Amino acid sequence: MNCPCCSGKLYEDCCQPYHLKEKFAPTAEALMRSRFSAFAIPNGEYLWETTSSNKRQFHNKKDLQEWGEINEWTKLEIVDKPSTNKVEFKAFYIDEDGNEQLHHELSKFKMIHNRWYYVTGEFLD
Repeated sequence: MNCPCCSGKLYEDCCQPYHLKEKFAPTAEALMRSRFSAFAIPNGEYLWETTSSNKRQFHNKKDLQEWGEINEWTKLEIVDKPSTNKVEFKAFYIDEDGNEQLHHELSKFKMIHNRWYYVTGEFLD
């Protein structure tokens, strides 16, 4: 199957190795893409594990899993990469009521012990 992250690659050649913990995302963008795919699949555990420990207090695996399940994640668009640790993206999805939604965010990531983690995000219009 094609990777949900819209890279144009097969899932097995793109985000799946990260989800299976065979390797770690080498860049902030790769982590961003793999997290979008984890919402689409869904894989709440991966989302939890790739969130920085400081941010985890605001989330839990169950909620992340449910957010992936109740929405249909249709498209990811990388808008900009203003620095090595920031990615601006648009995530398109259909919510549980059947309405098309857009999540536009500038996410910040941090490399900790040779692994990228999601730190925070700023919602954009």
